[in-house]
Amino acid sequence: MAICVPYVLNYVKKNHFRTNTGDPISFNANGDIPAAYNFVNVQIVNGSFNLVKVGRFDPDAGTGNTILLDFSSIMWNERFTQVPPSMCSSSCHPGSWKATRRGQPICCYDCIPCSLGEITNTTDATECFRCPTEQWSNEERSMCVPKVIEFLSYQEPLGIFLTITVIIFFLITLCIIFIFIKYRRTPIIKATNRELSFILLVSLTLCFLCCLIFIGSPSPITCPLRQTLFIVVFSISISSVLAKTIMVILAFKATKVDSPLRKWLGPKIPRTVVALCTMIQVGICIVWLLLSPPFPQLNSEIERHKLIFECHEGQSLFFYVTLGFMGFLAMVSFFAAFLARNLPGSYNEAKLITFSMLVFCSVWVSFIPAHLSTKGKYTVSVQIFAILASSAGLLACIFVPKCYIILLRPDRNSRNQLTSRKRIRPIG
Repeated sequence: MAICVPYVLNYVKKNHFRTNTGDPISFNANGDIPAAYNFVNVQIVNGSFNLVKVGRFDPDAGTGNTILLDFSSIMWNERFTQVPPSMCSSSCHPGSWKATRRGQPICCYDCIPCSLGEITNTTDATECFRCPTEQWSNEERSMCVPKVIEFLSYQEPLGIFLTITVIIFFLITLCIIFIFIKYRRTPIIKATNRELSFILLVSLTLCFLCCLIFIGSPSPITCPLRQTLFIVVFSISISSVLAKTIMVILAFKATKVDSPLRKWLGPKIPRTVVALCTMIQVGICIVWLLLSPPFPQLNSEIERHKLIFECHEGQSLFFYVTLGFMGFLAMVSFFAAFLARNLPGSYNEAKLITFSMLVFCSVWVSFIPAHLSTKGKYTVSVQIFAILASSAGLLACIFVPKCYIILLRPDRNSRNQLTSRKRIRPIG
């Protein structure tokens, strides 16, 4: 009897039977026998190599029982005490973001730290987020924190040093004022125009004190006041020096009895010079305050991780115009005093004025590039240093020599010494 093979094959595919050992045999839709597998764990105990069955894979076991594992029977590698993770890369912690590796599966990535000023506050973030303008990232880059507000404070070492320096110069100036008041009737003080000397000393005292307005937190009051007060007070000082120089020259030119210049030797000329020069600066400052006054601002552009609390000068043109006018007065005083430097001994204050104006001009010429190249609280420090240095230069060059004669060389503080004459070289 002939057997049709295709019919037998079709019958076998649909039939289920067991082998002699009792193992079930069946075929799937593709004609393949579903295979069952045992999971074995390689275990070495006391030098003995063993394969221990720890589980089974059986596709015909039914839902939920296809894979069976006995984890307690597994002996892991000595590096692990539990099931090792099956992943290409570990999770990225807050403060970093996932950067996929080119040409590798999507589960393979690198954890890249966020840039300064950016954060992530979740695990496995795909991008960092920038902090607001007034905030900055913490060290872990996991949260935004308020930026540090910086200004020249009285509590920091630089502020303390400048404050102490201001107080020292202020006290020195008060001592000189006391000396001039006490010895105001002596020949050396009478010969140098007492009124102008006291105006200059008082203005220098205010110059030192106005430095304190630059230290501390800026405010709507201190910002307009610090520059205008400094400019006006300094203009009084420089115009007083200019008036002194003019009076030295006039006093020498009017030595002859019939000289027409004698009528100008009174207090009218120096008062007019001081008042006129000061009023010009006051006028410039008034226009400045009306059109574009200085104001406090938080500057986030100088340093990204800090907020610089500073005084914005408004229209900076006015600031440089006022400095330029002071420089003009100083240069006129310098050249006039330089031409009068060889006057007789009784009028040798011109030499002192020459040195003082040389110091003044040197300081403020150096101030401009330093002011433009520094930022934040150091810009304020540079201006305070310029005010202190130029004021101290005026004090040291004009008044210290007189105090030296008054206190240590009283023999030179006499009418005979002051009326002595040297050979006169024509001015100019």
